[in-house]
Amino acid sequence: MSDDLHKRLSKAMPTGLTGSVAGTEGMTITVAGFSAPVGAEVEIDRQAGGPIRGEVIGFRNEQTIVFPFADLSGVRRGNRVRLLRTTRAIKVGEALLGRVIDAHGEVIDGGPKPALFERADLRRQAPPAVQRPRIHEVMSTGIKAIDGLLTCGRGQRMGLFAGSGVGKSVTLGMMARYTSAEVNVIGLIGERGREVNEFIERDLGPEGLARSVVVVATSDEPALTRVQAAMTATAVAEHFRDAGRDVLLMMDSLTRFAMAQREIGLAAGEPPATRGYPPSVFALLPKLVERAGLTAAGAITAFYTVLVEGDDSNEPVSDTVRGLIDGHTFLTRRLAAQGHFPAIDVLQSISRLMTDIVSREHLAAAQNLRSLLAAHHEHEDLISIGAYRAGANAEVDAAIALQPAIRSFLRQAMSESSTVETARNALMQLAQQREALRKP
Repeated sequence: MSDDLHKRLSKAMPTGLTGSVAGTEGMTITVAGFSAPVGAEVEIDRQAGGPIRGEVIGFRNEQTIVFPFADLSGVRRGNRVRLLRTTRAIKVGEALLGRVIDAHGEVIDGGPKPALFERADLRRQAPPAVQRPRIHEVMSTGIKAIDGLLTCGRGQRMGLFAGSGVGKSVTLGMMARYTSAEVNVIGLIGERGREVNEFIERDLGPEGLARSVVVVATSDEPALTRVQAAMTATAVAEHFRDAGRDVLLMMDSLTRFAMAQREIGLAAGEPPATRGYPPSVFALLPKLVERAGLTAAGAITAFYTVLVEGDDSNEPVSDTVRGLIDGHTFLTRRLAAQGHFPAIDVLQSISRLMTDIVSREHLAAAQNLRSLLAAHHEHEDLISIGAYRAGANAEVDAAIALQPAIRSFLRQAMSESSTVETARNALMQLAQQREALRKP
């Protein structure tokens, strides 16, 4: 018997433990005479529709609080509640590639059930800090603006911050198709049901799906299911990383994960804190994000989308996530309204590891383009009304002259692929054009 299996069995409690429904409060069930631990999975009998499953989320007085995975219809006082397992795991394996699964790891794409012989813990601890190697290799995302100006390292964790409708899903789909990573794991957390097939068929496409595992929990599913979907996507990514693969984990969105945990926390009796978010939200976010990264076996490079409410980049979830990750990319409504896609605001975005993983020439060329963008942005009002006089500022003159080339670099069609080398060469060419303008 393996050490890992022995440890898991030693933690298990007898599944003969039962209790009875004492009442309901909102979306939760209170259970009497039931000493199951927090995080345990249980089964609740009901009068019609068959039993439903739930998870223990806390205790109140002498009763255990259970949050169900399904609607409470048919549950009545006195129904039996039975312990199923105290630790949560899902089936994983190579056969998951190209498939769409739910939060419980079950396939939902209509295809045959895959043969899976391994298990992955849902709430695994992050790798110890001192055992994480330094990130020194570049990973191509397939997005020119990111590869050139916000270069991402293999094992880095990045945030994609945007309001609704500015192209997050399209950007993720392009990454999934064109990235240099071997495996994609995509978590669609709290998405509209209509958008799931749109993303899979239009944005991801057959080429991207073939090397991807898509985990889906739509907005109408219980909060616990949405939280578990994020854990499931991370557990699947960890499985492939431990097998020595380079994994790109994309989660859309971390904000909806936080909202789901807020619903669970408030139901468990936590006090609301910042904007109604209870403390458990800000405790759970780092536990989830820290599980991604580089280990001696493989790498999980992660992109977490953050839905910026009301385009306020300082709202609590956005502000917290920025402090947990290794860089952030902002998509702005202003650029999207101009038909500029991907709508990346380079001046607001940063990759904290770029200076460590790219060459000096690449870094200098990227800084050159940033300075041109900053000069043009600073004088944009004068330029737009025709009040700027040519020759007043050499940097602004160069920014205006090179604006068509800069826009061509920053824009990218959905069908256009790119690499870090392509982006670097284009940046070097822009730098050479800038030097040519300096000559008399």
